Amino acid sequence: MPTYIGFLRAVNIGKRQYRTADLRAALEAAGYGGADGVDTYIQTGNVRISSPLRSTAKVEADLERVFLADRGFEVPTMVFSPSDLKALVAEADGVPDSPPSYAHYVSLLKTPVTAAVAEAAAELSLPGETVIARGRAVHLLYDIPYGQAKLANPKLERTVGPATNRSLKVLREIVDRWC
Repeated sequence: MPTYIGFLRAVNIGKRQYRTADLRAALEAAGYGGADGVDTYIQTGNVRISSPLRSTAKVEADLERVFLADRGFEVPTMVFSPSDLKALVAEADGVPDSPPSYAHYVSLLKTPVTAAVAEAAAELSLPGETVIARGRAVHLLYDIPYGQAKLANPKLERTVGPATNRSLKVLREIVDRWC
C-alpha cells in the first residue's frame, strides 16, 4: 500500500483539540494502519499513513471525512507522497538568495499555485517578512522575530487557499523520519 504524509490544519488550538492518541485511533479505525501502522510527529497534526487509495486528493478528502466524523469539526488536511514532500523540502533550501535572519516557515497547500496567485502572494510581503509561493508551498522568510510578524495565516489563505504552516526545521525532520 502507498504511504502518505498528512498535515492537519489548526488542530490543538482552542476548542479544536485532537490528541495524538485520539488521532491515531481514528485513523486506525478507518483502515489507515497498514503494515507500518499510523505514525505521528509532535502535537501539531503531522501523520504518516498507508492507504490503498492512489491519489493524494482522494486521501485528503477521505481523511477530512474521517476527522469530521470523529471530531465534529472540519480539519483541512494537506497530503503529500513521501517523494513529493522530499522534493518540496529540497527545493526550500534554494528559495531565498540567502537564509533569513530568524526563521523559514512553509505553508503547505492543497494545490499548486498559479503564476497569478504566486504574484499576489509575493505582494503580501512586508518589511522583514518575505513571501515566496512555488508549487504547493508558500515560503515565509522572516528577518524579524516570528513574534513580531504581521502577516497572519488567514490573510495568506485568502490569497492562496487552504494552508497549514510548519517550520522548515520540522519539515526536514519529517522527511528524515518518513521519506
